[in-house]
Amino acid sequence: MARLRLPVLLVLVAFVTVTPFVVMVLVAFAPPGGKTLPGAFDVTRATLHNFTEVLGSADITRWALNSLVYSLVSVVLILLFASMAGYAFAKKRFPGREVLFWAFLATLMVPFQATLIPYYILVSEMGGVDTYWGLIVPTLANSQAVFLMRQFIVQLPDELFEAAKIDGASEWRVFTTVVLPLIRPVLATLGVFVFLWHWNDFLWPLVIGQSEAMRTLTVGLATLEGENVTINQIMAGATITVIPCLLVFGLLQRYLTDSIATSGMKS
Repeated sequence: MARLRLPVLLVLVAFVTVTPFVVMVLVAFAPPGGKTLPGAFDVTRATLHNFTEVLGSADITRWALNSLVYSLVSVVLILLFASMAGYAFAKKRFPGREVLFWAFLATLMVPFQATLIPYYILVSEMGGVDTYWGLIVPTLANSQAVFLMRQFIVQLPDELFEAAKIDGASEWRVFTTVVLPLIRPVLATLGVFVFLWHWNDFLWPLVIGQSEAMRTLTVGLATLEGENVTINQIMAGATITVIPCLLVFGLLQRYLTDSIATSGMKS
């Protein structure tokens, strides 16, 4: 019985976690008459009608493109800036390094809702409302990403960097040929998290994207609830939003495993 406690607990947690997604998919494929439980459990009546309706009635293609641009560009820029900052905080010596790092890290304690109005005022004054750069730029200063990069890079042996400098490598060469290849697991892990954060982000895209053409997928699906759209179509749209997340996780799962396996290893 003692050996079964952990497996049983994990099965229960997995069941509670997966059940809402299973119900979402069932309702998405159910015909209008089976939109509620237990009618949606009748898989013999499954249909793609809800998907075709939501794709035809809403500008979901444009919303998906906006979410994709918002997520992918943010992932690339955040990983670049966070890795550069993490390398500087971990391996460089300069006055005020610790004070600057902990001051930057203290921003984690400030909720985003408290800075939402200042962010909007700054972006609005610079003409960034209803633009891609206004949507992306305010999210690039990710202190959590910098912290994770710094904690990973600080474990790398200093001998590697000293050997590269003895061979005459510049700082940029050291960063691109030594640091980046060694931190691929944490880059992949952080890339998955950042992609999910931005793909599922709702508040900032809602505030900054005021026209229908600049809505992201999460904001667009939320607006469908106020229109004459059935719950089946809303669940079909929600099912579509999950697909990119599953693809990203599936493609980077190997690097996630490597990151977990190598965490805590020293030189």
